[in-house]
Amino acid sequence: MKPIDVHLSEVKDVKEGALVLIDKPLNWTSFDVVNKIRYFLNKVLHTGRIKVGHAGTLDPLATGLLIVCIGKFTKRINEIQRQEKEYKGTLVLGATTPSYDLETEIDQTFATGEISDTQIYEAAKLFEGEIEQVPPSFSALKVNGIRSYKKARENVAIELQPRPVTIDSFKISNIQMPQVEFMVSCSTGTYIRSLVHDFGKALHNGAHLTALSRTRIGQFHLDNAWKLEDVIH
Repeated sequence: MKPIDVHLSEVKDVKEGALVLIDKPLNWTSFDVVNKIRYFLNKVLHTGRIKVGHAGTLDPLATGLLIVCIGKFTKRINEIQRQEKEYKGTLVLGATTPSYDLETEIDQTFATGEISDTQIYEAAKLFEGEIEQVPPSFSALKVNGIRSYKKARENVAIELQPRPVTIDSFKISNIQMPQVEFMVSCSTGTYIRSLVHDFGKALHNGAHLTALSRTRIGQFHLDNAWKLEDVIH
């Protein structure tokens, strides 16, 4: 089945299904986007009941490329989300949060005056290749059948096991202390929040993620994605 990237208005004529590239808005869950598109197809385009899913979850505080699979293309979700992913983001040194991003308040602060640009560049190199990564407790992973983030929000101690991931590239693109901008190419299953948290540790400091955008999944690029408001009006 050859990939097809279409505007939603064309989906009713695509009997074999479709892929729609969406630039996910800030504060939307990936499931929110899928639900919105499913409603639009059914209620506005009158396609009737049709399968809709997405290939690769983005956190609510992340933006960027979300591949929505429609109809028979839902069978390709696993294939697509296994492909290499690329992100650009911003982290802040000198502070940590329990969620490793802006979902929760700062819980620890650190002095950053002694951290040099050279140390930052060198620390990033430590994470390239195959690494072991512990997912953040504020994640959708299930622990005894319950989403990890639900336990974390109740201040219940959670022990998640490390998992192997591959960081093909971790490049620092700009440093304006305490802000650091970066680009990452990585395997599926990688948590950028955890990467940022561990990066802070490597500098004997703390760090948390403040902005993240997914720019690529395999051959699919954010530059070719639709804004959600342009496809559901």
